[in-house]
Amino acid sequence: MPACLLVGGKALTLAAGLFTLSWTHSVEKIEWQETWRVLPAGLEIVEARIKGSGAGMDPPPDARLENGWWVYTPQLGIVPELRLAASGATVSAWRLCTGGKCRQLGAEASAPVMLKPCP
Repeated sequence: MPACLLVGGKALTLAAGLFTLSWTHSVEKIEWQETWRVLPAGLEIVEARIKGSGAGMDPPPDARLENGWWVYTPQLGIVPELRLAASGATVSAWRLCTGGKCRQLGAEASAPVMLKPCP
C-alpha cells in the first residue's frame, strides 16, 4: 500500500510504504542500514544492519551474521519522526532509498532533516 513521507518538508510517495536509511559511521567508517515502515501514527523500524563493529557500535546479542552484515530488529516501537543531523562534517550524507531510487540528505551543513508521515 502506498504511503507518504515528508522528507525535509517535501512529500515523497513510497509505493510499498517502506524506505531504507543508510549512512557511514563517522569514526569507524562502517556502513549502517535501517529499513523503516511509514504508518499513520509514525515510523516503525523493521530491520537494522551493521557491516562491522567498534567504537560503541557493537551489534546487539540477538544479531545474526548474514552475508557480512550483522542483522537485527531494534525494539523501538513507533516513533513520530526521525531527526537526521546535517553537520556537513561527516564522511557521508544520509541515503534514503525506496523503489530502487536513492537520494542524499544532510550532505551540507544545515538544520536537521526531518522524516515523518504526511499529515
